[in-house]
Amino acid sequence: MSRADHLDVAAYALGVLDQQDTERFEEHLATCWACAAELETMVPVVGLLSGIDGETMTALEQTHTDPALLDRTLMAVRLDRRRARFRQLLATAAAVVVFGGVSGVGIAGIAGIGDERVPYAEPTLTTPVTAPPSDVPADPNDPNIGGNEQEGEQHDATDPTTGVKTTMWLTSKEYGTRIDLQLAKLPGPRTCRLVVIRKNSTTEVISTWAVPGGGYGTNSNQLPLELTASTSAGRDDIEKIQVQSIDAKGVASPLVTVADL
Repeated sequence: MSRADHLDVAAYALGVLDQQDTERFEEHLATCWACAAELETMVPVVGLLSGIDGETMTALEQTHTDPALLDRTLMAVRLDRRRARFRQLLATAAAVVVFGGVSGVGIAGIAGIGDERVPYAEPTLTTPVTAPPSDVPADPNDPNIGGNEQEGEQHDATDPTTGVKTTMWLTSKEYGTRIDLQLAKLPGPRTCRLVVIRKNSTTEVISTWAVPGGGYGTNSNQLPLELTASTSAGRDDIEKIQVQSIDAKGVASPLVTVADL
C-alpha cells in the first residue's frame, strides 16, 4: 500500500473521500493495523478538523514532496482552529445575552479581537420603579420613611425654651421598657443624658452621650440623633422621660421632657 493510502486516514475521518476512494480505504483499513490505530486517535479531534475542506486535505497529501506546502497547510489548520475558538466565544456571548434578558444585560457593542469581531455584553439602563406622588411632603426626620415602621408607643415633645425636639417610642419588654428616641434642634458641643423619672419619684440615668459642635438636627448637621436605651422600670411605672444637659460642674438642666405618659 502506498504512502498516499496511509494519508487517507484524515480524509476518511472527515468524510471528504468520494465513494470509490472510501471503499478502497476501507479495504485497506481492514488489513492495516497502523491506519486503524491512527483513525482511533483522530476521533476526538475530528470536530476541530471538520471545517477543513477537501482541497486542504489534498494539499496535505502533497506535503511530503513540498515542505513549503506543509507550512502553508499547518497555518491553514491553525487558522481554522482559531476560527473554531471564535465560534465557541460567539456561542458563549449568545448565552450571556439570553441570561441578560432576565437580569437587564444586553449586547451593546462590538469588540475587535485580531481579525474577528465579537459582540460583548454591557448593562442596559432600565426605567426605575417609583411610588405614586404624594401631596404631603416627607419629613426627613421621620424614621418611618423608607418603609421601616418604628415599633412602640410614640410620643412627641418640643421644649418651648430650648427648642429641642424629640420623638420617643416606648416598648414594653420582659426586662422592663425599651426606649427609642430621636433628637433634633440639639446644639453642641455639650454632654447629655437620658433620665427616667418613675411614678414613685425615683430617677434613673439610662444613657449618656456627647454632642459635637455641629449638634444634631441643626443647620450645621441636619441629621437627627438616634438612640436606643433600656430601663428596668415597667411601662406603667414611668411618669416621664427627660433629656438633660450636663455642664462642666456636673449640674443638670432639662433640654426636653416627654411627660404625657
